[in-house]
Amino acid sequence: VQLVESGGDSVQTGGSLRLSCVISGNPFISNNMAWFRQAPGKQREGVASIDSYNDATYADSAKGRFTVFRGNDKNTLILQMNDLKPEDTAVYYCALGSQTHASAALLPSAYMYWGQGTQVTVSS
Repeated sequence: VQLVESGGDSVQTGGSLRLSCVISGNPFISNNMAWFRQAPGKQREGVASIDSYNDATYADSAKGRFTVFRGNDKNTLILQMNDLKPEDTAVYYCALGSQTHASAALLPSAYMYWGQGTQVTVSS
């Protein structure tokens, strides 16, 4: 299983970015795909998740600004980020796991496979 993220960049406050994650070798028929992020000195936190039924779960910090969705081939995960803020600066990781309840969808322990991450930097 391989997860490869792309789309990270440096932008100014209020800017937008679209992150993509291409997943190959997905072993789960029913699954959750998610975006996590980790800022320096902080724990990895869930940002957004989507299940096989396209039900999405968002962290409070992402609601209203970020949108997660799957590409047409169902093994591409997209995170559209708008109105970016300096506190969004982090390495963003794509993750894949078996289908899970929404209450666990943003927990790192729910995911078995991870990408290498892509850096997002937002300057004020």
